[in-house]
Amino acid sequence: MSQIVTRFAPSPTGFLHIGGARTALFNWLYARGRGGKMLLRIEDTDRERSTQEAIDAIIDGLQWLGLTWDGDIIHQFSRAGRHREIAEQLLAEGKAYRCYASQQELEEMRALARANGQPLRYDGRWRDRDPSEAPSGVKPVIRLRAPQTGETVIEDQVQGRVVWQNQNLDDLVLLRSDGTPTYMLAVVVDDHDMGVTHIIRGDDHLTNAARQKHIYDALGWDVPVMSHIPLIHGPDGSKLSKRHGALGVEAYRAMGYLPAALRNYLVRLGWSHGDQEIFSTSEMIEAFDLPQIGRSAARFDFAKLENLNGHYMRASDDQTLVQSFEDLLQFIPQGPAIAAKLNDQTRAQLLQAMPGLKERAKTMIELVDSANYIFADRPLQMDPKALALLTPETRSLIGRLRDALQTVTSWNSETTEAAMREFAEQNSMKLGAVAQPLRVALTGKTTSPGIFDVLAVLGRETCLARLGDQAAVNPT
Repeated sequence: MSQIVTRFAPSPTGFLHIGGARTALFNWLYARGRGGKMLLRIEDTDRERSTQEAIDAIIDGLQWLGLTWDGDIIHQFSRAGRHREIAEQLLAEGKAYRCYASQQELEEMRALARANGQPLRYDGRWRDRDPSEAPSGVKPVIRLRAPQTGETVIEDQVQGRVVWQNQNLDDLVLLRSDGTPTYMLAVVVDDHDMGVTHIIRGDDHLTNAARQKHIYDALGWDVPVMSHIPLIHGPDGSKLSKRHGALGVEAYRAMGYLPAALRNYLVRLGWSHGDQEIFSTSEMIEAFDLPQIGRSAARFDFAKLENLNGHYMRASDDQTLVQSFEDLLQFIPQGPAIAAKLNDQTRAQLLQAMPGLKERAKTMIELVDSANYIFADRPLQMDPKALALLTPETRSLIGRLRDALQTVTSWNSETTEAAMREFAEQNSMKLGAVAQPLRVALTGKTTSPGIFDVLAVLGRETCLARLGDQAAVNPT
């Protein structure tokens, strides 16, 4: 068997959305698991809506997800000459014809079809007419002479056997009146010329498959193996919207998801392999196959993605998470302020804090938020809950805790915890009643990583200074 070749072919009219990312992943896994190639083709024939910004975002999104392609990126528009050549070939062979129907005639056809409750289709009026009857000054389109009887069948790897009656499929346009090729023609020619053996795409392209098969058949070309995957819906079963997660991949990066977690989440969105939920990349590549994709729409679930991301964060080594932390800063509002304070000392503190930080966070955003105490300026900005706890009595207690900690010379989580336990016992207090004022004074929040980890990470000098700030504030 020849080498398997898949392709991901996005239209650059927006960012790489989550459905496109899953399609790219499925193409990538199928090719990688069989020693094949995945090609990247930018379908930029819609010149008005295609932008360089979108092309850059698609490439950036794929690279961030770790999905690599083989060979150079193909830009469909650059191949328009080749597409026209094929249309002219079909015309010369009598497999296509010039159609001079006016816009008004086409509108009338549509209106009549609507009135009769029929599908909107071209009625073939120029199919067998002599071009000498053409009205002067009208530039024709070129249409495929599609079969009018019988049926068109696609043996789809996901949808099964799909059948269309040819009487319901009309003669599609190959070249517009201005000489530009249509999407339908361009896709078929490009897939053939690029040697694509397997087309894996959303099931919104299923009807296109029947029309494209007509072009393949007219040219005598082999039709690639087709797989049309169901679209992604929201948790409630409705069409995926922005509130559900219909966002660009870059939005998931900015929300603090790790690429490995998003890959794992996407592969399980519509595809199953027993009860397994967690897949390494190599396991995905080995296990992925098309018949295991379900036919019903997959449902996007943020809670599941968060849980999966939390798993990947806990499983990541601390140094890798420090790098992920730094990478994220350019994509979040608070990032530049934190980036300005990154130096050898704060990086070392972040690395030291990471075991405690990653246990509590489900996203990198939560982790950045929890790590904020390392980068905070004095005096600390208190959040409202923390401020409410800073009563005169609490401030007095903070002063006494500072005095007790000042006696600790060898500073680490064990020695500071021992000092605080001794203080609590001597003052008939529970450890929690000591820990919370410490937490507020050292982090400006009522929740944080383990307080003795915080003490160790910040170090003696910073801790005593921050405690002094809150103990010294005049409560009146």
